[in-house]
Amino acid sequence: MVNALVPETAERAARRPPSAGRAVDGVGRTRRRQVVVAYLFLAPTLLFFAVFLILPLGFALLLSMSRWAGFDLGDIHPVGLDNFTGLFADGSTFLAPILTNTLLFALGTVALALTGSVLVATCIDKLRFQGLWRTLYFLPIVTTVVAVGNVWKYMYEPGGLVNGVLNALGIGSVAFLQDPDTALPAVVVVQAWASVGSAILILTAGLKSVPESYYEAAALDGAGPVTVFFRITLPLLRPSLLFVCITQFLTGLQSFALIIVMTKGGPGDATDVAALEMYRQAFSYGDWGTASAAAFVLFVVVLVVTLLQLWIFRRKGEDT
Repeated sequence: MVNALVPETAERAARRPPSAGRAVDGVGRTRRRQVVVAYLFLAPTLLFFAVFLILPLGFALLLSMSRWAGFDLGDIHPVGLDNFTGLFADGSTFLAPILTNTLLFALGTVALALTGSVLVATCIDKLRFQGLWRTLYFLPIVTTVVAVGNVWKYMYEPGGLVNGVLNALGIGSVAFLQDPDTALPAVVVVQAWASVGSAILILTAGLKSVPESYYEAAALDGAGPVTVFFRITLPLLRPSLLFVCITQFLTGLQSFALIIVMTKGGPGDATDVAALEMYRQAFSYGDWGTASAAAFVLFVVVLVVTLLQLWIFRRKGEDT
């Protein structure tokens, strides 16, 4: 049987027009030429990422296992994993309260910003002049962190606006930024307020993608607003909620500018977070190795939290 097929295959090859082989070779050369041209167009972007992402990442990894004061490259001394073990050694404040404050700050920001943005976006979706309302809520995003932090810092003062409202309600003044018990929640409120605008933009776009037929069917079935919100709106907003949740959490974990403006990590270490500690270790204490090790620990935390959020949202989607 095999021997009978060989002459047939050779005969078919002999019958093939000579132009067919040349056409296949021409297509291959065209394909290779297109790939080369594509990489030439990508070369500036790839070079940018190599210079400003890959090389700094590799250098940070080197520093995380070295001792360096930040001046002469010849003074880099390898120390293995000593920087990492030092972060979690007895007496170190990195795990508690610094990393704990970082997680609490991020969780509080996500909870407040997500809840507020969902409620506001739902209300805006039912109002006229929606573009105007979205613009008003987005204004804090385009305002510098220094301006936002200083304005809220004065509002939290004993004679500021917040305490003035509390006094008008018959409540005594609160030392928001001077009390270790209220300093971190006070900064969390500001961070959530400043970031709620971007979440509203994303969620309003998600609400526009929900088909009106679902709401019409719910109205015919006699479903109330609360049932419609929890049974239709929230489940269909899951992709937008996932994006907002992840981006807000990442922003909260990496935030440090607002804290350094409002509290500088105080009182004591009540608002000290990982990014602020990295800044201090590198630029105040000259310990770039410890700062780099803390940066990689924070990277692992961000990666684990992001994967956990993706898994939770995906599992809820499968359950529904």
